[in-house]
Amino acid sequence: MKNTQTIASGAAPLTNVAAIAALAALAQESRLAVFRLLVQAGPQGLAATKIAEALAIAPSSLSFHLKELAHANLVTASKAGRSIIYAANYAGMNGLLAFLTENCCAGAPCCVTESTLPKDITT
Repeated sequence: MKNTQTIASGAAPLTNVAAIAALAALAQESRLAVFRLLVQAGPQGLAATKIAEALAIAPSSLSFHLKELAHANLVTASKAGRSIIYAANYAGMNGLLAFLTENCCAGAPCCVTESTLPKDITT
């Protein structure tokens, strides 16, 4: 079944292939840490040097991880003087969340709360 949620207004629908790419990008420890740091940093983002320092990732490795996140539509890059500023793509993140929860609770307002989850679920 093809998802009809859009990542942002005017954006193409999020497909299974795009969702798999985003999930695959996040399924690596360093990339997940980079993405979470950028989400915390907010829309202003961070320079690559700041990301590398904060997470103790070598610049060459960081460059690879940022490229993978950008290809998955989870990170944006913009030039600011001599630096490249990376920021979380909130539209891409929200599109992925919408894709994952599209058919939650049979289309009714979300009925899943912590109190309804089985007690044996671990974090």
